[in-house]
Amino acid sequence: MSDRRTRKPRTVRAQTARASAPAAKVAKKPAKKSASQTRSQTARAKRPVVRKAKTSEVAQRRAVIATALDMCRTGLSPGRSGNVSCRWPGGMLITPSGMAYEEIEPADIVFVADDGSVRPKSRKPSSEWQFHLSAYHARPDRHAVIHTHSMHATVLACAHKSIPAFHYMVAIAGGMDIPLVSYATFGTKELADIVAAGLAERDACLMANHGQIAVGTTLGSALELAHEVEFLAEQYFKVLTLGKPKLLSTSEMKVVLERFKGYGQHAQD
Repeated sequence: MSDRRTRKPRTVRAQTARASAPAAKVAKKPAKKSASQTRSQTARAKRPVVRKAKTSEVAQRRAVIATALDMCRTGLSPGRSGNVSCRWPGGMLITPSGMAYEEIEPADIVFVADDGSVRPKSRKPSSEWQFHLSAYHARPDRHAVIHTHSMHATVLACAHKSIPAFHYMVAIAGGMDIPLVSYATFGTKELADIVAAGLAERDACLMANHGQIAVGTTLGSALELAHEVEFLAEQYFKVLTLGKPKLLSTSEMKVVLERFKGYGQHAQD
């Protein structure tokens, strides 16, 4: 017998090597996306920022409407009288002119820029937009304005009477009294300037032969103050029927104003 080993044919060796080698991984081709899936993913990628911006403005518009409805339904300003606004980047959002509050939709609320301009195809803003804008310029620390024709505040305003310190709660408006500002035709720059001056050191004032205006850090706080002013106006009106009211002294009102700084859950530090 020969001592040489029997060699396998070359073809057999090649086949054996291929069989023993680890199998190569076959890359799977990604499934082709349909046009609708591509559009959907693109929309989702773009949606967050756009949706957030739109939703926040729509929410604020709804808040303006809710405040106006509350003002109307509680009798603070009957019918279509009065107007509501809130500060918004670059200007303000305000109720439209001459529309019943129950019919207003978010798209009807008007954005008025700081320079008084409005967006194309917008509703016409409230006729009093000028004094709303002037109030924001005069009071950068306030972000909402409520103007009403509430009964007793308007009665006093038509009698050209301010609300003096007959009660310590008068200080809620930020001073010794709730002042009366002089008359000017509605919707004019003259009235806007007068109102801005009246609100420079107060959060509310009466408007001669017109009504009242109140400002706040939020729509809720401005509306609450407008209710407080009307309640105080009614009280003062009734006190006047009994004779000359007994007013609190200037020194006492200073004490009250100082104590108001530490009053409530949002007291000043």
